[in-house]
Amino acid sequence: MSTPTPPSRAASRDDRITLRFMSVPGDTAAGGRSVAAGSVMEWIDKAGYACAVGWAGAYCVTAYVGNVRHRRPIPPGSLIEVDARIIHTGRTSMHVVVTVSSSEVERHDYRPATTCVLIFVAKGADGRPAAVPTWKPASRSDRRLAESALERIPARTEIKRLMLEQEYTASSSAPSVTMRFLVPPGVVNWGGKAHGGTVMRWIDEAAYACAAAWMRDGDASSEAIAVYSGGIHFFAPVRIGDLVEVEARLIHTSAHSMHISIRVSCADPRTPHEQTLTTLCMSIFVVPGAAGVALPVPEWHPVTDEDVRLDAHARELIALREQIVPIPASLTLEA
Repeated sequence: MSTPTPPSRAASRDDRITLRFMSVPGDTAAGGRSVAAGSVMEWIDKAGYACAVGWAGAYCVTAYVGNVRHRRPIPPGSLIEVDARIIHTGRTSMHVVVTVSSSEVERHDYRPATTCVLIFVAKGADGRPAAVPTWKPASRSDRRLAESALERIPARTEIKRLMLEQEYTASSSAPSVTMRFLVPPGVVNWGGKAHGGTVMRWIDEAAYACAAAWMRDGDASSEAIAVYSGGIHFFAPVRIGDLVEVEARLIHTSAHSMHISIRVSCADPRTPHEQTLTTLCMSIFVVPGAAGVALPVPEWHPVTDEDVRLDAHARELIALREQIVPIPASLTLEA
């Protein structure tokens, strides 16, 4: 009698996960009109991480988050549903698409608000990248999402290259905000490192402060909100007790938007000037008006050579992002 072939390692693993919960007062953005983009990005990372760990069966780290498009504001006190699914695997990496939806408490009618792709890398007990089970598409939506993941790789690689090429010095007249603090124990994972979602919350808070200050100078009474965050690359971990510096700098304005570059660095508090770059991000903020139409933004004029260079950099990223076709939420939620 033949012995049944044991199932493959991947056969017993789920490639999808759904989290449901209610937003809390601490998730609300300044002004109280909507949930903060930083909270949404924390949810995205949490669901994506759970999906990646479940598939890999190993500790994972966030390596990249791309094209977080906040299509509509989420009202405070909403019911939240976060769907995550594997759409591609490399040798040690997993591409996960995450969709955040919300509903009024009384209706239970979830509507998508944000969709993006994250990349996680599995880690072994020695801290080195570990192999993950190969994921293969099984349904129509699986195949389309897998194709979409592969199509994004060239543009993402180019965006990363361009962002790393930029130099940020004190030779600038651009509006900026810098936050500095020590990493507390409450924001780290079992490995003693800050969650990717926590770092993204810091990014959103610094970017918001920069955008709000610019709009204040422009005498606008409405609150700035994030509509896009992208090119979020994680290069190094942030550990308990590290001195973190989050710098947000306005580098470009259009008629209705503010483009803000954010850089996160960390250092040992005993040697604060020996900083390590940990994370890069580009965020776009607008000021919503009546019927969802964005209000005009005060124009910023680059002055120094560095300002002119970074303004051109922002325009180049805009052109590259236009080549990346957004993934429809209806596809990510399809069986």
